[in-house]
Amino acid sequence: MTGIILAGGKSKRMGENKAFIDAEGALLFERVYRVCKEIFSEIIIVANDASPFERYEAILQKDIILNKGALGGLYTGLFHSASYHAFCTACDMPLVNPRVIKYMVEERDEYDVVIPKTHDGLHPLHAIYSKECLDPMRQLLDVDDLRIINFFHQVRVRYIEEIEIKEFDPYMRSFINVNTEEEMEAVRNILRKAE
Repeated sequence: MTGIILAGGKSKRMGENKAFIDAEGALLFERVYRVCKEIFSEIIIVANDASPFERYEAILQKDIILNKGALGGLYTGLFHSASYHAFCTACDMPLVNPRVIKYMVEERDEYDVVIPKTHDGLHPLHAIYSKECLDPMRQLLDVDDLRIINFFHQVRVRYIEEIEIKEFDPYMRSFINVNTEEEMEAVRNILRKAE
């Protein structure tokens, strides 16, 4: 299976490229990369500025269609994936849990999307997608509808419920993403306690 890491965000709220912010001895991006590398045989990094990622063992891809946000990055990664299914995550989710991901991988066979569903809603940037999603995604991109979940009614979806996630990740930290300095400090505190 393929692991897709989206690293093309503009990081407006952080004021710097958050992929390369230090999080207790490892860059935000590296924490995500290491988990994906442990699980997946192929890693695709989608980033329009690929140069900072050239030192990693991965396939680097620029967006096929520019300025289409996370949906555009997801479409690009899935399009280039050698696997029928791919797990997609963002570079600013440093607490991704390999046990949660592996559980999702085990659930994928009959489905085109495997996605966590928690009290916060759906988590489309911590989800598995099949190649069957490419055409519905492209239809959204063509009309500039960039909400990832808006094609789900066209494919087979497996929702991973909160009770299932908590078996592996009791505090559901897998879905924490970093957009502000306050969120970054909260992640550092979690990592300090864990280590």
